[in-house]
Amino acid sequence: MNAIGVAAPTLVVSGMTPLTTIDFPDHLACVLYTQGCSLRCRYCHNPQLIPTATADPGLAWEEIDHFLQRRQGLLEAVVFSGGEPCLQPALAEAMSAVKARGFKVGLHTAGVSPGRLASVLPLVDWVGLDVKAPAHRYQQVTGRRHQARTNRHSLQLLLDSGVAFECRTTLDWRLFSAEETCQLAQELADLGVTRYAIQINQGRQCLDPELEQPVILPGGQLTALQQTMQKLFPVFEWREG
Repeated sequence: MNAIGVAAPTLVVSGMTPLTTIDFPDHLACVLYTQGCSLRCRYCHNPQLIPTATADPGLAWEEIDHFLQRRQGLLEAVVFSGGEPCLQPALAEAMSAVKARGFKVGLHTAGVSPGRLASVLPLVDWVGLDVKAPAHRYQQVTGRRHQARTNRHSLQLLLDSGVAFECRTTLDWRLFSAEETCQLAQELADLGVTRYAIQINQGRQCLDPELEQPVILPGGQLTALQQTMQKLFPVFEWREG
């Protein structure tokens, strides 16, 4: 039992960022990194979080709960990231425990489990949904079939829920082109996405070693792409780091 009288969640957490200003918009937050991911994104920079099982016991929930007790009044939110949090059966339980401490709840997900996403949306204050690629490139990027359809289902759940969210796409120009990126962005805008972010692969400890050397888009193409994105979305961010 924890300090608020409920059983400790069995969420498998392998790491934590104790303070961040960029993982939940306009909030001071900590990030919990859950273990396990069903995708094999070639640019993944947290490959150690992919296996479902790990020899490292990670962080016990009692340790996390103790940290959150000490941060009440300082932190505003707790973000569940990964890996892929929506693969974990204890996610809703852990989110409820965070809510009971008075924190807002954020979620980073690739939309791989629409059912789990639907079950936790009532507990979530903000979601960052990774849209990995245009539909015809999804398998090339993630190493998995049918993920484009699953991701679109998750996006529709978010659009229907009223929960604040952003979509974001990590770009590596060896995986798909600037033109394909524009087409994807237009599709998202047409669906009703109002907040979008582009994240550039920086080539740090990628799952695919061939992507560890960053590729830079020519300046003119880069400027044109950024201008197109800014016109499509009320809120748009270009993230280099």
